[in-house]
Amino acid sequence: MTAPTQNVRTNPSDETIRIGPLAVRFLITGDDATGSVALFELTVPAAQRLAGPAHSHRRYEETIYGIEGVLTWTVDGTPIAVGPGQALCIPRGAVHRFDNHGNEDAKALCAITPAAIGPQFFRESAEVINAAGGGPPDRVKMAEIMRRHGLTPAS
Repeated sequence: MTAPTQNVRTNPSDETIRIGPLAVRFLITGDDATGSVALFELTVPAAQRLAGPAHSHRRYEETIYGIEGVLTWTVDGTPIAVGPGQALCIPRGAVHRFDNHGNEDAKALCAITPAAIGPQFFRESAEVINAAGGGPPDRVKMAEIMRRHGLTPAS
């Protein structure tokens, strides 16, 4: 016999974190999935760029699935447009960032496997980015947060 399953429900985390104009809505965290996956929805308004620096991570892959609009992910210097129904797997160690160059909001589903990063990284990043009031965030603080959570800022 197997042990009974407890607390199984849709969107067990369902937390939205506002990072400037961007929204990150965690649907599943590593705690919800015994560390196997973290799943979040990313909403990027039209003509918005990632406020933080390009980065890489060696402990996990990041897979992007386009839902609405188009996000341009630059991976190791190559721009890749990801629109509705398209998927992109960013391998470990690849330097990447994203931008919404379009005139419509974009939404993507992002999976982190294994779940080496979670909401706390985005909460801490939001504090620094939101404190900048639309200007550039404090690069030293951002780099410290990124490194503590296993991301390597690009130089």
